[in-house]
Amino acid sequence: MDPARARRLWHLLEPLHAVLYYAPEAFEEAAGLGFSTEERWPSYFPYRAAPLGPVSGTAVTSAFYSFAPDMVDEHIASAWQTAAPEDVLPARERAVDRAYRKLFGDRVDSPALAEAAALARRAAEAANTAGRPLAAANAALPWPHAPHLQLWQAATILREHRGDGHLAALLVAGLDPVESLVSFAAIGAAPVERFSSRGWSEREWAAARERLTARGLVDRDGTATEAGRAVRRSVERHTDQLAVAPWRSLGPQAGDRLAELLGDYWVAVIGSGILPSETTLGIGKV
Repeated sequence: MDPARARRLWHLLEPLHAVLYYAPEAFEEAAGLGFSTEERWPSYFPYRAAPLGPVSGTAVTSAFYSFAPDMVDEHIASAWQTAAPEDVLPARERAVDRAYRKLFGDRVDSPALAEAAALARRAAEAANTAGRPLAAANAALPWPHAPHLQLWQAATILREHRGDGHLAALLVAGLDPVESLVSFAAIGAAPVERFSSRGWSEREWAAARERLTARGLVDRDGTATEAGRAVRRSVERHTDQLAVAPWRSLGPQAGDRLAELLGDYWVAVIGSGILPSETTLGIGKV
């Protein structure tokens, strides 16, 4: 399977994974564990980090990469005192179960969804997770019985596999965590204000911009130079190449079939309005 097909499948699976961080049911489950739900971060960090176990803020900062260490520490320091990972994991499964049943209705038990789940699981189980901590942690979890939950777990393993590879591509490009955001904003992936959600101070952001300006990657106004755009294209190309291996287990025909099957569920999630219209992923921008 070529990288373009793998990228298309990521575009289709990412919203299905992201339901956990935005669905009302996810916030309700988080509140039941004792987490604040006034904003999404108090539940986001434990939900995403729980497969790693009760790790420190330093470990989560390393794995998540683009979040400011102070922001991670603020949420992780109290997360495992509020609820242990072994309690968070079933809560996120309940959240996805409830959210998918609301979003998909009767289709949650359809043969089409079961077929999509089987194909996605096949790809996820073929993923080599060496050097990919978030993908490995999720892949080590037991598979749920219900097909719709298998679909979510497969989507999660595959998106974290891609994400872990993306961090490797950023490191090869010489972009540190805040520089990775500044350079992405510089190509118009999302407004600078959107990236402020990652917790970096104005001083830290400005310093990163100065470093990129000195490298000839960003102009003084914060816009990417042609060299800066070339670096970002290289990062995305490298990310796609590193993400393609699991999909080769399906081959082009099965991959296209999965894309066809996912279409209706992608539309249901996007059409629900629970996901933000603008994200820091830059889908469609690079």
